[in-house]
Amino acid sequence: MPIQIRNEYKAIRVNQKAVMVLLEKCLRKMKMAKAEISVLLTSDKTVQSLNRAHRGKNQSTDILSFGMREQKKTNEPLPPHPEVLGDLVVSLPTIKKQAGTRGVSVQTELQFILIHGFLHLLGYDHATQTQQLRMEALHSSLLATCQKK
Repeated sequence: MPIQIRNEYKAIRVNQKAVMVLLEKCLRKMKMAKAEISVLLTSDKTVQSLNRAHRGKNQSTDILSFGMREQKKTNEPLPPHPEVLGDLVVSLPTIKKQAGTRGVSVQTELQFILIHGFLHLLGYDHATQTQQLRMEALHSSLLATCQKK
């Protein structure tokens, strides 16, 4: 299962092997062991630029998910390679701030937010209360699975 991870923000140390293992476990749990995901660990500035360009929001955020399986219109065909899930772009400075606020390590916060982004790649959302409850339940299940040794 090809998972690519690139860290452009060296000021915050991240255990990339742990990120790889986390995403591999998530993919296996969802019965998508051969799916492809890329992860970019980067700065607030890069995330803000991408958020502005793709979502019209001129601010940074913790994670952006660019799903390759998303249809913009109902009559639009799905991409030709359904095993390619998409890209996750993570702001490490934001993750560090959130980790401090929640009283957890950067790696723990990163794990939490990567699962959130992974679910977005699969098409889950939290725009309505029903969607949010469904996404939170699956997030909790994946988190429990991924924390097992």
